Amino acid sequence: MFKIAVASGKGGTGKTFVSTNLYQTFIEYGINAVLTDCDAEEPNAASFFKTELIESKQVTQKVPQIDSSKCLFCGKCQDWCAYNAILIIKERGLSRVMEELCHGCGACSVACENGAITEKEMLLGEVINFSDNSGCKIVEGRLKVGVYTPVPVLKRAINSTYADLAIFDSPPGTSCPFIHTVNASDYVILVTEPTPFGLNDLKLSVEILQKMGRPFSVIINRAGLGNRVVHDYLKRENIELIMEIPFDKEIASAYSKGKLAVSGRPLLAAKFSSLARKLTDKIGGIAL
Repeated sequence: MFKIAVASGKGGTGKTFVSTNLYQTFIEYGINAVLTDCDAEEPNAASFFKTELIESKQVTQKVPQIDSSKCLFCGKCQDWCAYNAILIIKERGLSRVMEELCHGCGACSVACENGAITEKEMLLGEVINFSDNSGCKIVEGRLKVGVYTPVPVLKRAINSTYADLAIFDSPPGTSCPFIHTVNASDYVILVTEPTPFGLNDLKLSVEILQKMGRPFSVIINRAGLGNRVVHDYLKRENIELIMEIPFDKEIASAYSKGKLAVSGRPLLAAKFSSLARKLTDKIGGIAL
């Protein structure tokens, strides 16, 4: 399975727009592909397709619970917790686990020598599988409201992905969810916009991918808006500009209604077909 992550340093650049339309292009070519929505905090890729729910699996994590009748309030579990998820106040006889901060590493259970800490399952979210008669397959990671980090959910979604070609619709930003998504990929497409904000966040993403050794190229969305600073940067740094998507209110309107832009727009469909061919040339082993 070859895995392509569609990512960006900021939200609103058009990652889901590119992911869904590129995925539809591969499907129309008859490629055995799957679209994985890794933006577990705000998944919406499935809304662009007429799919049915096939399966939903809960994602849980073990978190500690402290038996105050056995706790000596020594504070060792608190000291061992790298995420500051445990609060011990000996003078008040208080021991509390802040579950929203816990990463389930189990260090506190090892630290406690009096058997005061046991573990329970906490619901983090779910991984949902969608499909339809056309061969469309979508995997969605969906975080439970109030949970601190989406990483365990998106990792489970990625590990639930099976096809010849996978497209990961990455979370925005350059924090842990971004890192885990691009780290699981073979190739990364960075989507940006021709504005100073777009350039700033593009630079952050490029720096991270270069340090990780991940091959990548760039798509400029809303081309014609703003200025040429992104083009100048890409040329100066010898970074491949693999596609430009014009600034078009009709495209934005269709997207806001949950419609795929490649449907009924021959020029844009041709652009995504060209992108698909360029990517398969880079992949090897998949022919359109």
